[in-house]
Amino acid sequence: MKNDHAAAPENTAPRRNFYGRRQGRPLRENRKRLVEELLPRLAVRLDGVALDPATLFPGKTGVWMEIGFGGGEHMAAQAAAHPEIGYLGCEIFLNGIASALAHVDAGKLANLRIYPEDVRDLLDVLAPASLDRLFLLFPDPWPKARHAGRRFVNQKNLDRVAELLKPGAEFRIGSDDPTYVGWVMMHMSRRKDFAWTAERSGDWLNRPADWPASRYEQKAIKQGRKPHYFIYRRI
Repeated sequence: MKNDHAAAPENTAPRRNFYGRRQGRPLRENRKRLVEELLPRLAVRLDGVALDPATLFPGKTGVWMEIGFGGGEHMAAQAAAHPEIGYLGCEIFLNGIASALAHVDAGKLANLRIYPEDVRDLLDVLAPASLDRLFLLFPDPWPKARHAGRRFVNQKNLDRVAELLKPGAEFRIGSDDPTYVGWVMMHMSRRKDFAWTAERSGDWLNRPADWPASRYEQKAIKQGRKPHYFIYRRI
């Protein structure tokens, strides 16, 4: 019997505990085709050795990475606006990957690669000081206190982020969840290796001009939630 669900390319990294869905509703035929044909050409696979992401983008002037790109709207817009940059997007939810592939296909984007597995495996092998910008936009806030350990923003992950970002590189975080906003501010205020660039409230309550909106962000605004936009600079 034919399997109606497209599958992402296999990865050799061992699986960790992962909380969340890997796939939602069945993919439409055109999205299945993109997963089967385009994703293998863009997917980053790990072979257990250190990876300098610059090698994925010959001739580019820098590398930006997005953790959990959702439907890929922000990622595709940034890649299109900055063809001189190599853009590495990470997402494990297959429906989001398929949506992002549709954006890549429509925009004929040639400066974008995708890691379709648990981002922690990728973070483990990336070379130090190899990223020029990192995005963590509207991650799952895990609002219940007993689930706080599942939030990406924690001191262990932030230690690794600090290692991966070049001096002067930006770490951008977006959230519309009040609990997560407070969580980010608490954890980032403890860091001596990051400087918050905001000088006034408008700097983090209004989306910067060079920060393309995502579908999730627009949905949050329509539902009455207020997004916050944090930009931290690696010292």
